[in-house]
Amino acid sequence: MAEEPPAGADPSLRQLLSRTLPRRAAAAAVGTSGLPAGAPTRVSAPIDPTFVRLEGPWRHREVSANGVRFHVAETGPADPGGAPLVLLLHGFPEFWWSWHHQLVALGEAGFRAVAVDLRGFGGTDKPPSGYDLPTLAADVAGLVRALGEEQAVLVGHDWGGVLAWSAAALHPRVVRGIVPVSMAHLLRFKAAILTQPRGQLRASGYMAPFQLLGAERRLLDDDAEAVGALLHRWGGPGFPDAETEELCRKAAQIPGAAASAMEYYRGALRSLSAPPLRANALTRRLRRPVAAPVLQLHGSDDPCVLASTARGSGRWVSGSYAWHEFAGVGHFPHEEQPGRVNDLLIDWLRALPA
Repeated sequence: MAEEPPAGADPSLRQLLSRTLPRRAAAAAVGTSGLPAGAPTRVSAPIDPTFVRLEGPWRHREVSANGVRFHVAETGPADPGGAPLVLLLHGFPEFWWSWHHQLVALGEAGFRAVAVDLRGFGGTDKPPSGYDLPTLAADVAGLVRALGEEQAVLVGHDWGGVLAWSAAALHPRVVRGIVPVSMAHLLRFKAAILTQPRGQLRASGYMAPFQLLGAERRLLDDDAEAVGALLHRWGGPGFPDAETEELCRKAAQIPGAAASAMEYYRGALRSLSAPPLRANALTRRLRRPVAAPVLQLHGSDDPCVLASTARGSGRWVSGSYAWHEFAGVGHFPHEEQPGRVNDLLIDWLRALPA
C-alpha cells in the first residue's frame, strides 16, 4: 500500500495533472478525455430539465437543502422513519437514472431509497459556486435532514463516492454506513496520483482537459456525443445500453449542467491543492477514520479509478470494512452487473446494526 505523502511535501494536483497535458499535445489530450479535438462542430439544443422526471415505479419530487433545490426519485415508504433511508449519489457523466436498477430493488426489499440529482446535475439547481468538497458534503448532510431522517446509508458512485467518503468524515452523525462504488478514499486517491505516475496519475489524465476553458462546450458538441464516448470508454463490454446513453447525453444538454460538471473537477483540485493552511485543515478532517460500516464495490477493469488504488482505502476506516471486486467490470458495476450489486447491497444493508 502506498503511504500518504508527508504534509507539505506534495506538489499541487493541478500541476501534476498538467504534466499529463503538454502544451504541444493539448488537442490530442482533449481527444483522449472523450472531448472532441478541434473546433466545435455543432452546439446542441438545450434540453428542458423536467425531462429527467422519467416515468417508472418511483416518485419524483423536489427537496431543498443547503440553499439548493434538489430533484430526487424515490421508492419505498414515503414517510420519514418508515424504513431505513438509502441515499443514492450518482457520478459523472450521469444523473439520478444511474441508480434505476437499485431504486426498484431497494424499494421492493423494504428500504426507503432516494436517488438524487447532485448539485448542478439533472433537475437540480445549478448555482455558479459550491463545488468544493466541504460544500458538496454539506449538501449530502442537508439532504438527509431535509428528507426527515437523522441518518442514512450513502451509496455513491464516482463523484457520489467522493461525497459518501467526504460526508462520512465531515458529517459522521448523519451517516449510518457508506457504499463507495468505483471510488477510493480521497486521501488514498491523492496518494496514488502523487506516487504512481504510470498508474493512477496516468489513469486520471482525462481530468486535465476538464480544467481548460471551453471544456463544457466541447462536451456538448454533436448532441453531447462526448458523453456517450466516455460511457463506452469507461464501462465494460456491453455498457452502456442505448437508453442509458441517450438519457445521459440529453441530461448533459440541460442548460448549465455541463458547466457544473466541469466545476466538480475544478473545485476538487482547488480543494486538494489549496494554500497549505486551508488544504491542511480539509486533509485533517478527511484523515478522521470512518467509523461507520463500509462496503466498497469496484470493477477490476475500471480505467478511471484503478482497482489497485481503491483497495488501499481501508486504511481510513475504523469501523467494519468489506471489499468486493467484480471481475471483468469497468467503471459502472451497479449498471454493468446490477443483479449482483443489488444482492450484495441488500444483504449488507440487512446486516447493519439497527
